[in-house]
Amino acid sequence: MTDTADYPSDDFYPEPTQPSGWLTDEDLAVVRAQLPLVYVDAVPVRVDDSGDVVAVGLLLRVNTQGVMTRALVSGRVMYHERLRDALLRHIEKDLGPVALPQVPPSPQPFTVAEYFPTPGITAFHDPRQHAVSLAYVVPVTGDCRPQQNALDLAWLTPEEACADDVQAEMMNGQGMLLKQAMAHVGRLP
Repeated sequence: MTDTADYPSDDFYPEPTQPSGWLTDEDLAVVRAQLPLVYVDAVPVRVDDSGDVVAVGLLLRVNTQGVMTRALVSGRVMYHERLRDALLRHIEKDLGPVALPQVPPSPQPFTVAEYFPTPGITAFHDPRQHAVSLAYVVPVTGDCRPQQNALDLAWLTPEEACADDVQAEMMNGQGMLLKQAMAHVGRLP
């Protein structure tokens, strides 16, 4: 006969009120005030047959102040979520279910960006929180359509995306991140 531990009944564990890995708005506010959060930033690109980047996808959004901005794909990594899965989830959320991202089995970031709530500590700023973001260049081959709160998706050449006028439309250091991505793939003008 084998001894077994007495485990509490299923009634002991309350049913979650939201999906696993999600925090309530109140819990998220507490966490943001006390801990750095992990994010992923994705620079969606189109590549030619030789693998060279020929276009960069930038989202057009309206920020909380009502200003039109350009943005990269970005979002939190959920509890118990692989980085690869977070990238795929955020790309689908922002570019649509048929974007067909080409995320490798073991993705490697081109940089790590630290976003601080205090401007000026790094080039990256997030007024809500301290966040550490792993940044990736992700080729997409499918039909991309802006989703969620994005108004448009523009495909620009790397040179156009790094131009001063486009950089001025990017907020919180994402323009710098875009330039780092283009340098990483050998396409910084």
